[in-house]
Amino acid sequence: MSWFQRLRIDKFLLVLVSVVVIASFFPCEGIVKVFFEHLTTAAIALLFFMHGAKLSRENIVAGISHWRLHIVVFLSTFALFPLLGLGMKWLVPAGVLTPSLYMGFLYLCALPATVQSAIAFTSVAGGNVAAAICSASASSILGVFLSPVLVGVLMHTQGGSSDTLHAIGAIILQLMVPFVIGHLCRPLIAAWVARHKKIVNITDRSSILLVVYVAFSEAVVQGIWHQINGWSLLAVLGCSLVLLTIVLLINTWVARAFGFKTQDEITIVFCGSKKSLANGIPMANVLFPASAVGAMVLPLMIFHQVQLMVCAILAQRYAKKTAREQAQREATEAANQS
Repeated sequence: MSWFQRLRIDKFLLVLVSVVVIASFFPCEGIVKVFFEHLTTAAIALLFFMHGAKLSRENIVAGISHWRLHIVVFLSTFALFPLLGLGMKWLVPAGVLTPSLYMGFLYLCALPATVQSAIAFTSVAGGNVAAAICSASASSILGVFLSPVLVGVLMHTQGGSSDTLHAIGAIILQLMVPFVIGHLCRPLIAAWVARHKKIVNITDRSSILLVVYVAFSEAVVQGIWHQINGWSLLAVLGCSLVLLTIVLLINTWVARAFGFKTQDEITIVFCGSKKSLANGIPMANVLFPASAVGAMVLPLMIFHQVQLMVCAILAQRYAKKTAREQAQREATEAANQS
């Protein structure tokens, strides 16, 4: 066993950290940014195409009809997070957060779940991908309507309205259309996809890395390292870790308390703990004055990176757990047949 294995360092996590460092020193801008954005879109479309080809009609119906799971995810996204955000108010008089950073956390808690990374992590971990696609996509669509309302309730903020039809159209075009096309092509390519599972796994991880690079590049270009001092950065980082940990623990407990299977637990954990940077930044430009947008989205930018890092470790651990359970099931079936 090498020193790398003895230290139990997650290789994918190291790659993620490397991508963040690269984005900090070499953020994509201009034509390069446009290229990476198109590349990310293509990778995500390919990811959903493969998922559509891989999932059977029965699994898709089961994913849509899994209403108990969807309710848990929606409550985590639009109820648990806002309540925890309100509970962070005491951090302002305690001197941990400034009022503007606290408002940023309230804004974060009102946002919908991110779609791409939630589904990719669910796939890597061996969770219920069909349910994750339905739950995360619905969360993103509902967030177009619910998030501005939650922002108004939590912050008493008056703002404009977002382009709802454009947001819904983008979700359908980028996620659901490739998924439907892949599923329609399933009779032709399902066997090939089954034989080349590594390609699907590479697509999952590549899409996550691209999302991280493009998202953190945007944060760097917006001056994330010039807007905060060291204490503020540590405070936001620490609060993000605590917030995410509480949500993950509650979601895991709820999933097990209500008797969800491991695959469904994985979906609840990853879909119910995400917040969307892609939806959050454009929405902030509509809801808040330009001078306040930077500080308002700072907790979101840091939380976004934290959730990717933490969930990368969780996904690898869940993947090992699901692999062991699958091996045990196969061994039991072989013993019964013999």
